Amino acid sequence: MMKTKLLGKTPDELKAAATAIGLPAFTGRQIAQWMYAKRVRSFDEMTNISKTGREKLAERYDLGVSESIGAAVSSDGTKKYLFPVICPKASGLDAYEQSRPEELETAAVEAVMIPDEDRRTLCVSSQSGCRMGCKFCMTGRQGFHGHLSAADILSQFIAVDESHVLTNAVFMGMGEPLDNYDNVMRAIEVLTADWGFGWSPKRITLSSVGDLPNLKRFLDESRCHLAISLHDPFTEERRELMPVEKAWPVEEVIRLIRRYDFSGQRRVSFEYIMFSGLNDTKRHEDALIRLLRGLECRVNLIRFHRIPDFPYVSSPASIMEGFRDRLNAHGITCTIRASRGEDILAACGMLAGKHGQS
Repeated sequence: MMKTKLLGKTPDELKAAATAIGLPAFTGRQIAQWMYAKRVRSFDEMTNISKTGREKLAERYDLGVSESIGAAVSSDGTKKYLFPVICPKASGLDAYEQSRPEELETAAVEAVMIPDEDRRTLCVSSQSGCRMGCKFCMTGRQGFHGHLSAADILSQFIAVDESHVLTNAVFMGMGEPLDNYDNVMRAIEVLTADWGFGWSPKRITLSSVGDLPNLKRFLDESRCHLAISLHDPFTEERRELMPVEKAWPVEEVIRLIRRYDFSGQRRVSFEYIMFSGLNDTKRHEDALIRLLRGLECRVNLIRFHRIPDFPYVSSPASIMEGFRDRLNAHGITCTIRASRGEDILAACGMLAGKHGQS
């Protein structure tokens, strides 16, 4: 069995971990302060814990921080990190610790730091690969390799060079966050707790294709912002791009969202990648206006970044601008998202990571 990772655990859980190896109960609180407030990367840095105590911790536990094994910097300042992960395909907070070495797969996931004036946003991964199968997404086309633990998710926040200056987070990297619900919500708990990173939920956005059962849980249990990958308002057309439309029709997703209040500090947005001649016509504008009419939301139009073996190209800028202007004229806030990191394959839909057997 593998060592238990401490990153992602609550103060009470850390207290139990400390007392289990004969350390004082208050050691749990010390560990939490070192991991979350000071974001250390090893037990050796926890200098207010005795040397013997640190040795005992290292024998039984793994802190859970994985250093980057590669990084690339875009001409626009965007930075993409590659992180190693060892993940089982079973879900659950303790799946890693419950797995035997032969049940684990080694892989790598990518996280992207996006600078924008005084903001530093981390686009974080929640799975190795993805099982949603969106045809225009490199991550979805590589298949599913495993759920990331809460430790693997939080490690991305700690191990990037910009850790102490991050201002925002988007769960828009590799994987469908709601498909790994427990681990993603545990990571969000740590990010927003007073004993954790102490972030406001307003600093975090979760993007989803619309996993209906877990979407309802997320809306009930979180105050973070929500982004829905929409991409086409017509059922049959969306199903061709996104197989999940068959299980979770976008009309049902929006029907659920309308039950919640997004008129205050919490926001909902819809991501819309534009493909020339496929989903960028007046017919699509009209359907999108009907679908979203009366809902307090934003539509983000995204230029498509070409990937191998997918026949479509991005809509021209003039078409995107006309699409945006018509939605705005009908009372739906619509913007064109600036493309970032395309030259290092860090833009929307381009994350792939690396995979291999353990």
